Amino acid sequence: MADYQIAVFPGDGIGVEVMDAAMAILEKVESRFGFSLSKEAWDGGATYYRETGKDLAPGAFEAARAADAILFGAMGLPDVRLPDGTEVAPHLDMRREFRLFAGVRPARKYPNTPSLLSDPRAETTDLIVLRESTEGLFASRGRGTIEGGRVARDTMEITRETSEDLFDFAFNLARRRADKGRGQRRVTCVDKSNVFVSMAFFRSIFDERAALNADVEATRAYVDAAALDLIRKPWTADILVMENMFGDILSDLCGGLVGGMGMAPCAEIGKKHALFQPAHGTAPDIAGKGISNPTAMFVSTAMMLDWLGEMAGDQRLVEAGEAVDQAVWQAYADGAILPIELGGKSDNGDVTRAVLAVLG
Repeated sequence: MADYQIAVFPGDGIGVEVMDAAMAILEKVESRFGFSLSKEAWDGGATYYRETGKDLAPGAFEAARAADAILFGAMGLPDVRLPDGTEVAPHLDMRREFRLFAGVRPARKYPNTPSLLSDPRAETTDLIVLRESTEGLFASRGRGTIEGGRVARDTMEITRETSEDLFDFAFNLARRRADKGRGQRRVTCVDKSNVFVSMAFFRSIFDERAALNADVEATRAYVDAAALDLIRKPWTADILVMENMFGDILSDLCGGLVGGMGMAPCAEIGKKHALFQPAHGTAPDIAGKGISNPTAMFVSTAMMLDWLGEMAGDQRLVEAGEAVDQAVWQAYADGAILPIELGGKSDNGDVTRAVLAVLG
């Protein structure tokens, strides 16, 4: 029997391509580190919805619930819409149902990739946008109202329980990063507490949890000022923790800072469940051409192995996650790859082969 059960959702567009690449990486580290994963693939997403009227295959949601971890490619297509006009996105339902409150969005500048900022210090950019992923403005998903064709309303929701869990996660993450020689042992609360009572409440809870985590530096910033500083001096940021919509926006900004969304991994973590996926979406304009950049998928997969190893107390998986993360870094450091997304000539297969070569 396999040691762990992984629910796999390739999805739509380039989600299928980057998932195939991730499977090759997982097979390599399973052999090298001596563990086994049962990787059960499930249909779902916009293409499946167009064919069946359902966003996931029967049994898929419960399989995700029962799995030790969930690995996503990407789901959704711009021309496939639900009756309310929104895109097909079953992973958003998983966020809410499995209470995946901590959206971990790393942004790291890899060596030998184009610099988008002129200051050489930008080469050291290595930060995390920690996005609360279950409430905030997204709590209105499926619940917004339109009154008489004249007024539309969506409601911001901030709860004490989720905010406390999010901030505690942030402080623990800061410690763990610092212990690995990365990060600055600092957490910054990003909000708009000068305008909205919900954000003032959010910051007040941050202050309470910061007082209980005095070994980690706690700072605060308004979201507009944080956006400015991410362009002016991203190398000064460590962990930026924020509400759902703010995190949705600033995490993409950070993806742009380090080259593009193909460089933007994501982990969505709760107390018992976690889902891992690249943040780039399905990119239907390049799907099927083999030119997708699997870097974010590889780093998301490394994050899955690390989380699963920590949860299970299995050092083999922790070491495997670190090995994948380092292999991606080394492939860029060696100058072996430059994805087409970043102006190079390396396609999906080139990047995959280069990372596999480093893994040995």
